[in-house]
Amino acid sequence: MKHFPYTLSKEVEKAIKAGKAIVALETTIISHGMPYPQNFNTALEVERIIKSNGSTPATIGIIQGEIKIGMSEEEIEYFSKSKNIHKVSRRDIPFILSTKKNGATTVAGTMILSDLAGIKLMATGGIGGVHRDANNSFDISADLQELTNTNVTVVCSGPKSILDIGLTLEYLETMGVPVIGYKSDFVPTFYSRKSKYEVDYNFDQPKEIAQSIAMKDNLSLKGGVLVCNPIPERFSIQSSVIETAIESAMEKATEHNITGKKLTPFLLDQITKITKGSSLKSNVKLMLNNADLASKIAISLNKISL
Repeated sequence: MKHFPYTLSKEVEKAIKAGKAIVALETTIISHGMPYPQNFNTALEVERIIKSNGSTPATIGIIQGEIKIGMSEEEIEYFSKSKNIHKVSRRDIPFILSTKKNGATTVAGTMILSDLAGIKLMATGGIGGVHRDANNSFDISADLQELTNTNVTVVCSGPKSILDIGLTLEYLETMGVPVIGYKSDFVPTFYSRKSKYEVDYNFDQPKEIAQSIAMKDNLSLKGGVLVCNPIPERFSIQSSVIETAIESAMEKATEHNITGKKLTPFLLDQITKITKGSSLKSNVKLMLNNADLASKIAISLNKISL
């Protein structure tokens, strides 16, 4: 029999046994996406919002080679402060487990471990995708492939602004991943509410999204669903402002030869500095907004039986 070093928190275990709604949460945003203490405070507030809606949060990470489906406040604080946390996607999971190291899961990594635990929904800030100049670098996030393979719905504020949005959407279309807009006909781009690209479907109610997910599952269609939830209007940043910041950040990344899994954290950190913290504030607010929507979809999905 296969053995997974796999531990459920008491809250998550209780929710699974009771058949209650659960929302998975990544940990890369804690360890690599925000500075302390904003990362720690945001992680706790995200869990609070999910609980307030009647769902159960399951923050996912790897501690000393053990998968944690649901983390304690102390463990989350450790992830928010420690510099010894590896960024973990699909390729990294077996090696972080076998060497008993600590790992913060990306969107792709969280999807895999969520699926392992039977959790169907996760919330994040923004997904990875096709990077700019990918025709030369071939830099394409594993998040996209995971969305084609793993039956977990991801609620986000669209692809990160640093990406080539058009090529990211082309990839998702080719691989059959539906892109749903929540109260929007257009794909949001993380800090900004919309782009020039349209979503596949627009729904105004969490219940409608849940019904579509349930129908997809009932048809045994492989892969995930991407739900794009625009950042609240008052926290949105003009695309021209963000674009200028991105160009400057990318120039610095090229100058310092920053590539691979280090690129996204570097760019987000530079953008925060260039925008004098406004992008970090927006990042926090959109994450809270996504957690709120994800928990409502999870509850609706939990009630549906096709």
